[in-house]
Amino acid sequence: MSTVGIVMLVHTALDRAEQVARHWTAGGCPVVIHVDGNVSQKSYRAFAASLVDDPLVRFSRRHRCEWGTWGIVAASQSASELIMTEFADVRHVYLASGSCLPLRPVQELIDYLAARPRTDFIESATTADVPWTVGGLDAERFTLRFPFSWKKHRHLFDKYVDLQRKLRMKRKIPTGLVPHMGSQWWCLTRQTLSAILQDPERATYDRYFRKVWIPDESYYQTLVRQYSGNIESRSLTLSKFDFQGKPHIFYDDHLQLLRRSDCFVARKIWPHADRLYQAFLTDQAGAMKKTEPNPGKIDRIFAKAVERRTRGRAGLYMQSRMPRHGAENGITSNPYSVFQGFAELFENFEPWLTQATGARVHGHLFAPERAEFAEGQMLINGALSDNAKSRDYNAESFLTNLIWNTRGERQCFQFGPGDNQDTNWLVARDPNAQVSVISGAWAVPLFRSNRNFSDLRKEAARLQRIESAHLKILRSQYTKARVRIWTMAEFIEAPMEPIQTIVDEIGMSYQRRLSEAPTMVNLDGFGQFLQNLKNQGMHPYLMGDFPVEQGPVNMPKPPRKPYLVR
Repeated sequence: MSTVGIVMLVHTALDRAEQVARHWTAGGCPVVIHVDGNVSQKSYRAFAASLVDDPLVRFSRRHRCEWGTWGIVAASQSASELIMTEFADVRHVYLASGSCLPLRPVQELIDYLAARPRTDFIESATTADVPWTVGGLDAERFTLRFPFSWKKHRHLFDKYVDLQRKLRMKRKIPTGLVPHMGSQWWCLTRQTLSAILQDPERATYDRYFRKVWIPDESYYQTLVRQYSGNIESRSLTLSKFDFQGKPHIFYDDHLQLLRRSDCFVARKIWPHADRLYQAFLTDQAGAMKKTEPNPGKIDRIFAKAVERRTRGRAGLYMQSRMPRHGAENGITSNPYSVFQGFAELFENFEPWLTQATGARVHGHLFAPERAEFAEGQMLINGALSDNAKSRDYNAESFLTNLIWNTRGERQCFQFGPGDNQDTNWLVARDPNAQVSVISGAWAVPLFRSNRNFSDLRKEAARLQRIESAHLKILRSQYTKARVRIWTMAEFIEAPMEPIQTIVDEIGMSYQRRLSEAPTMVNLDGFGQFLQNLKNQGMHPYLMGDFPVEQGPVNMPKPPRKPYLVR
């Protein structure tokens, strides 16, 4: 007779429970099955009849089991008492459920426990030391009363908790008990388990734990500390929970993951995972090595899954996960650069920047007519169209999609007060954004145009008002982007240093000093143009202190094609 007995708590998928029970008994382990009292009598009788031919199977007295209530503990008590009475050779009792699946040959579990005859395997930690309590009830689950089912009567449950808090009602914990918590799936020695079930104070303890919330996670975990001399505070059953405290379900595609865990038993297995049941219940040779159970091997994978579920991928937005404002896990997925005023001040700035950095440099992505993609493209990664109407339907999503769809390649684009301004706050809040602004440079195209001066004055006032509002956003306390702002007057005095800094930050494949800036447009007469605006009653202050008499110094004459020295 085996020294390991199995207590199975079954409430659904009875055909799978029968299959697993026969697997245990084929390995020599006696099995006592508790069938939830909520299962119909007809189904119960058919299930019991299907196992009547197995001499190692017994059925215990039935209890109604509701999640978070005393019935689950009562079920394990009845089944444990029966297995120790019926099978005198059992030295360890292993608690499992009908959805548990043995991952390694039964004999390996028997040998493992035989080598540790006085060790109790049960997760047992004080409430202050457990990070997994969900719902705001940790120590309170031991000091308040919970007569209502959390699942069936949520409203009554919450109201009664609030009432007890308001009246400052507290239950007295039985003398000598220090509440502990842990996984409900344990493996205890006969000595410890019998001491718990035969304790003279059991009636007192049972009466107290009947009104504790989720007592199956605290009853044995607390009482084992009274009697056990050697506790391994861990479960031999692999069970993982999501961020809501719900158990992860294992499917067929988790086969290799379960093999890597080296655990003896796993739950919760999907009842239709035929591949898992076939692989682990028919392969007696065992595909896994005889080694210490190590669920930590796959903890990293589950931690990533929880993070992916709760936070998503940085910069990825989708219909199934649209985070509320301010709760994004990264506004965008990759660094990018925004240039304001550069294309207006320098000739052929975009091809120059492409050559200098190797990045993909776009024109004005938010221009009124169309999105000016690099190289004049009408369509870009992710089927993003240059159509202004579809872009402006949700300009922020357009930008985040563009950055996501071009991951691995640095994106740069031009921006100005004449563009759609809907993305200003998004860019300002985005740590991935590098924003470089030459304020007032929007006036250069006006200066070089052939429009009536009265129209130029109105347009200049409009553009200055828009850029001023944008600069206020960029200087906000909420801004997380890397922002650099120069007035046009200070920038053209020494353009090389800021341009070199910007290019270095973009991250060239090889670092080198720029020999000169790109070719600047001819600004002869620009100072007088600004003075004329002032004379007409419009004050162009964003350009800085721009001289009237002469154009900026160091302007290349005649214009030369810029070159780089390697």
